[in-house]
Amino acid sequence: MTIQSTPSAPAQKPASAVDDAELVGRVARHDQAAFEILMRRHNGKLFRVARAILKDDAEAEDALQEAYLDAYHHIDGFRGEARLTTWLTRIVINQALMRLRKHKRDRIVVPFEGGRDTEPDRSEADVADEHSESPPAATLRAEIRRALECRIDELPTAFRTVFVMREVEDMTVEETAECLSIPAATVRTRLFRARALLREALARDMDMATVDVFSFAGERCDRIVAGVLARSRASALGSPVAAPSTPP
Repeated sequence: MTIQSTPSAPAQKPASAVDDAELVGRVARHDQAAFEILMRRHNGKLFRVARAILKDDAEAEDALQEAYLDAYHHIDGFRGEARLTTWLTRIVINQALMRLRKHKRDRIVVPFEGGRDTEPDRSEADVADEHSESPPAATLRAEIRRALECRIDELPTAFRTVFVMREVEDMTVEETAECLSIPAATVRTRLFRARALLREALARDMDMATVDVFSFAGERCDRIVAGVLARSRASALGSPVAAPSTPP
């Protein structure tokens, strides 16, 4: 008697190796591993969008979690008419705006009339740091980043959201407009205004900081005064005194 073997089913690709469309299908079949991959794949971008609206890390995390749960329960409604990242971004924006309205911490819509939608030159911001940083340089960069984050948080919500989506997440004008349901021209205008407001705020910070550049008070002042007094006393007594060495 001959026993015929039945062909085995083709091995399923790991979720991490599939595209978004197939990933959606697996999530719709309640594949938890696929859902985890989907979240990890889009976490960074979606968190920053929520954070841009809410200005609070914890609130942004909560909004993102709620958005993921909403997406999971309505994944059957995703028809692929838009990209998955656009669909998820819209859900996150809605969740963040609902929280914003609930807490009444900021304005949701900041109207801006007029203005040019021409974007300024970015060449000065595109200088790459090709060398490894020393600890002081890394500390300085961290301080500059914190200052920039603080000034971004001070932008009106509409400008802040567009700035993060375009400049931080490098989304196109069209993607940003689609996610926010606004015209592309409005995206350009808000980005231009956001950049202008940031430049003004950072310029004020620079003006205030220059007051203390090459600070002279304290140890340096004491050292110079002490050295001069010592030399003047020695000169009065007729015995020359060598100038004290200056620390590097």
